[in-house]
Amino acid sequence: MKTVSRPLPAYRRAGPGLCALALCVFALVARPGWAADAKPWLDTSQSFEARAAALVGQMTLEEKAAQMQNAAPAIERLGVPAYDWWNEALHGVARAGQATVFPQAIGLAATFDVPLMGEVATTISDEARAKHHQFVRDGSHGRYQGLTFWSPNINIFRDPRWGRGQETYGEDPYLTARMGVAFVRGLQGDDPVYRKLDATAKHFAVHSGPEADRHHFDARPSQRDLYDTYLPAFETLVKEGDVDAVMGAYNRVYGESASASRFLLRDILRRDWGFKGYVVSDCWAIVDIWKNHKIVATREEAAALAVKNGTELECGEEYATQPAAVRQGLISEAEIDDAVTRLFAARMRLGMFDPPERVRWARIPYSVNQAPAHDALALKAAQASLVLLKNDGTLPLPRTLKRIAVIGPTADDTMALLGNYYGTPAAPVTVLQGIRDAAKGIEVTYARGVDLVEGRDDPAATPLIEAAFLRPADGSPERGLRGEYFRTADLSGTPALVRTDAQIGFRWDRGSPTDNLLARGEAAPGQGIPNDGFSIRWSGQLLPPVSGRYRIEAAADDGYRLYLDGKRVLDRWTNSDRLRSDGVELDLQAGRAYDLRLEYYDAERDAGVRLAWRMPGAKPPFEEALDVARRADVVVFVGGLTGDVEGEEMTVNYPGFAGGDRTDMRLPSPQRALLEALHATGKPVVLVLTGGSALAVDWPQANLPAILMSWYPGQRGGTAVADALFGNINPAGRLPVTFYKADETMPAFDDYAMEGRTYRYFRGTPLYPFGHGLSYTRFDYSDLQLDKRVVAPDGRMTVRVQVANTGSRAGEEVVQLYVRPLQATPGAALQELRGFQRIHLKPGERRTVSFELAADTALRRYDEASRAYAVAPGRYEVRVGASSADLRASGQFDVQAAGR
Repeated sequence: MKTVSRPLPAYRRAGPGLCALALCVFALVARPGWAADAKPWLDTSQSFEARAAALVGQMTLEEKAAQMQNAAPAIERLGVPAYDWWNEALHGVARAGQATVFPQAIGLAATFDVPLMGEVATTISDEARAKHHQFVRDGSHGRYQGLTFWSPNINIFRDPRWGRGQETYGEDPYLTARMGVAFVRGLQGDDPVYRKLDATAKHFAVHSGPEADRHHFDARPSQRDLYDTYLPAFETLVKEGDVDAVMGAYNRVYGESASASRFLLRDILRRDWGFKGYVVSDCWAIVDIWKNHKIVATREEAAALAVKNGTELECGEEYATQPAAVRQGLISEAEIDDAVTRLFAARMRLGMFDPPERVRWARIPYSVNQAPAHDALALKAAQASLVLLKNDGTLPLPRTLKRIAVIGPTADDTMALLGNYYGTPAAPVTVLQGIRDAAKGIEVTYARGVDLVEGRDDPAATPLIEAAFLRPADGSPERGLRGEYFRTADLSGTPALVRTDAQIGFRWDRGSPTDNLLARGEAAPGQGIPNDGFSIRWSGQLLPPVSGRYRIEAAADDGYRLYLDGKRVLDRWTNSDRLRSDGVELDLQAGRAYDLRLEYYDAERDAGVRLAWRMPGAKPPFEEALDVARRADVVVFVGGLTGDVEGEEMTVNYPGFAGGDRTDMRLPSPQRALLEALHATGKPVVLVLTGGSALAVDWPQANLPAILMSWYPGQRGGTAVADALFGNINPAGRLPVTFYKADETMPAFDDYAMEGRTYRYFRGTPLYPFGHGLSYTRFDYSDLQLDKRVVAPDGRMTVRVQVANTGSRAGEEVVQLYVRPLQATPGAALQELRGFQRIHLKPGERRTVSFELAADTALRRYDEASRAYAVAPGRYEVRVGASSADLRASGQFDVQAAGR
C-alpha cells in the first residue's frame, strides 16, 4: 500500500514546554504537600520503580490490599487519588460515552494492513487520553475513565463457534502477532519516558470457549500445540511489542488457574520471556479458583496463590482478604509489597503523579474525540475490511438501476455495526442508510422481512412511529414529541433540556442523550444529562392515518410507561439488562388526535428507548419483503449476526446459539427461508453478511451471484458497504479465519487439540479458505526468487515475487507468503503464513514484493522431546499467492543441520 506522509497534529509534535494552561490543571497532582522532599514518590529525578517503592513503604497492609483491586480507593493522607484500572478499547474507546468506533477486531484483522492498524490504535489512544483528562478535570475517577486498557484480545480463534472470536485477530498466530504489535504500539505510544496508555494482552494463554464452561474447564493442549499455536502471539507482544500488562483467563491450564499459574506466569512469562510489566486477572477469575475450580478451599488461599504465582492486580474483590492471608501465613507482606510496587510504577509511568507539563500526552485536547479525521479513518478501515467472497460480475452495481430493494434484519440495525466492547458513535451509518446515500437517482425501498433469529423478541422488528404521525401539542405545526430531559431517574425537578424529537428511537448505550447535542453546540453545557440515572418524558399527540387496530410497542433499557388519553397502556418501570419491549393492540380512528405520553428512565450502563407501531392492514413482514423484491431491479439482502446473539457469556438460548456461542454455523433459519424465497422471485440477490465469525453460506455460494462479508464494520460501515456495492472502492479484505462448509464435522468444541482446525491443520476443503478475498480487477504473480537455496538454522533469506495488475481498474492485493516442510512431521502444521503485504496497483502496474525470512522464527517448531523450539533440517517450500489455497508461485530451499 502506498504510504502517505502527513504532518502530525501539534499535540503530538510539541515538546513538554508547550503545555496548554487549561490542560495543566491536572487534579491528580494538584494537591497540597506537593514538595518532593515531603513525598519522595513525587521526586521526578528518581526512577519510577524507586518512587513507587517509596510510596508503597508508607502504606498500611490494608491500604496495599485495596490498591491491588481494580477499583482502588483514594489514600488521601498520601495524596493518592482513587483509580479504577478497568477500561476497554478493543476497536475504539468503549463504554465511556461517545467515541469513534472502528471495525470490530476481526474486521481490522481482515484488512491485513499493519500500518492501518497502527493508525487506528494511535487514534484510539488519542481519544482515550483526551477522555481521561476530561474525566479528571471533572473529578471523576471511575470505571472506564482511566489509562489502563484491557485490549487487545490475542487468543487464537481456533473454532468458529466461539462467540468471542470476533474480538480476536483470527486463527493464525503470525497474523495475530503482527496486528497485535501494531495495536499495542499505537496504544502505548512512542515517548521514551511516559507511556501513553497501558495495553493488555489477553487472555493468557489457552482460552477460546466454550463460554458457558469458562469458569470450570481445564484446557490441556499438547505441548506442541501450546508452543506452536497458543503462545507465539503473546510472546511477540511481550518481547517485540513491550506490552505493559497481561491478563489471565478464567479457565484452568494443565490443572492450574490461568490467573494463578506458576507455569504460565512465573516460568514462561517472566522467566523465559523477561516480562517486566504486571498481570491482571480476568474479572472475578480469582473467585473461580476456590469456588468453581476448587483448587483451594478459601478466599484467602485463592488470593495468596494468585499473587504468589504472579497476578499483581485483581479485577474483583478477593484481594481484600490479603491482610488475613498474611496473618494466616499464606503469603508474606514483602510479596504484597512487590506486587503493589509494580502497580504504582505502572501508574507513575503513565504520568499520573507528575506535573502535566512533563507529560506529552496530557496536551491532547478533548476536541480530538470523534474528530472529522477520525471519522474518515473509521471509513477507511471499514472499506479495507470488506471481503468479497463471491462475484459473478453482478458487482459493482450499475448506476442505470431504477429500483433497489434492501431487505434483511441487519440492514438498518446499528448493532450490526458494533459487535461487542464498543463505544457510542455520534452518527452511525447503517447499511440501509449507506445505500440510500450512495444510490443517487435510484429508488431504494426497504423491508426488514424477518427477525434476526427464531424466537427472539426483537424490538427493532417493529417500525418506529414516524414524525408525520406525531405532534408536540394540540394545533402545533411541528412534528414529533416534546421531550423533557431530567438529570434524575424519577422525572423530578426541572428539566435540564426541553426539545422536540421527531421519533423515539434512541440507543445511547453508555453515553448521555446530550453528548451529540453538546458536541454540535445544540445544547449548552448546563443542559448536560448524566450518563446514568436520568429520565425523559415525551408528550404530545398521536395522529393515526387510518382507522383500525394498531399494535403499539415500547421498548427500553431500563424502564418505561406509556399513556394514551391519560390511560396507562404499557408499564415496565423496572431495571433491565437489555432493550426489552412490550406491546398493546388498540382500535384507533383516523382524524382523531390522541394525547400521548411516554416516560422513560435509565438506571445505569446501557440506555435506549423506542416507540413503534404496526398499522392496520400491514402485511406480514415476510410477504412485505417479497413484494418489495418483486418491484426492484436487484435485491441487497443484509443479514447474518449481531453482537446481540454472539458474544461473551450471554444469556441467549435461541436455535443455533447457546450462551454467546454458536451451535449451528449456518445463517439462522428465518434468514435462510427468506433468502431462498427472494431468490425464487427471479431477481438477482446480492448477499451482504454481518457478523464476527465464519458463516456456512453453502446455499448462497451455490445460488447467489455475489456475497460480501462486512463483519461488524464500525460507525461508517454502511458507507463502506455501499462504496463497495457501487464500485466507489475496490474491496480487498481477506479472511482471517477459515469458512467451513455446513456439513463439516468439527472437532469437539472443548477439545483444545489443533488437529482438524484452522487452515494450518484442517485437511478438508473449506467453503472459503483462510486469506480468501476477491477483487474487481485481476492480479498475476511471476518470477519468484530466493536469494539462497541453502539456509542455516539461524540464517536469513529474502523472497521476491513480481505482482502485476492485469485488470482494467486500480485495486489492492494482499500478497501472502506461506512456508511448509516437504518432509511430513507428525503433528506439524500443514503450512503457515510467514509474511503478507497489502499493495496498491494501477491497471498495468507491476511491482516486486520482498519478504525477509529468519529461519529461527519462520521455521521453528516446538520439539516435545527436547522441550525447546528447533528448526528441523530438510527441504522446505515457499509459496506466495492470494490466499492459503490460491498460491501462484513457489520455490524450494534446504535447511542445514545444526552445526554444519
